[in-house]
Amino acid sequence: MFTGIVEEVGTVVSLDLAPGGPGGGAGAGEAPDARLVLRGPLVTSDARHGDSIAVSGVCLTVTDLPGDGTFAVDVMPESLRRTALADLAPGSPVNLERAVRADARLGGHVVQGHVDGVGTVRRRTPGPRWDEVEVALDPALARYVAEKGSVAVAGVSLTVTAVGPDWFGVSLIPTTLAETTLGAAAVGTRVNLEVDVLAKYVERLLTAGAVAGVTR
Repeated sequence: MFTGIVEEVGTVVSLDLAPGGPGGGAGAGEAPDARLVLRGPLVTSDARHGDSIAVSGVCLTVTDLPGDGTFAVDVMPESLRRTALADLAPGSPVNLERAVRADARLGGHVVQGHVDGVGTVRRRTPGPRWDEVEVALDPALARYVAEKGSVAVAGVSLTVTAVGPDWFGVSLIPTTLAETTLGAAAVGTRVNLEVDVLAKYVERLLTAGAVAGVTR
């Protein structure tokens, strides 16, 4: 579990897709898997093989730690299909966060690192010390986003300031602008989105009860 409080902005060292390119892996037309190597001196300072690190909102497992401030992860085809990780290239900045400790403060909100969809920055309005940003998303996902609720954008815990049928707004404070990749996310940038897990469980319980004929 994570909190959406980014610890450092890391850098992609390499992204190696499985042999065969976009059709590589199990068969033609299927998404490949990949090996991603990233540089993050802070998050690797106490990392161990098998630990979880959120990479721009995607929970990934550490598979190698060379000891030079870098770490490697394997990215499955499902993750490449459903996130913006495939957009990365050597030199790309990424938001990094280690899994939260049980005795730590929950500074953001409960973030699982399970991306629900990919949104796109559709509007950005600079303010005196902050930026107002609108993010477009799939209307099917928009029902989980509520004004004053929480959403993770590229792994960053943010408070929703406005909602529409296929978009939502957030305000980026100076710390967010300076210490995450959202500070440089221009219009058109694709971002990983994770909605509040509580909303998904509430919907599941209600719909499952209706299907089972449960009277409430």
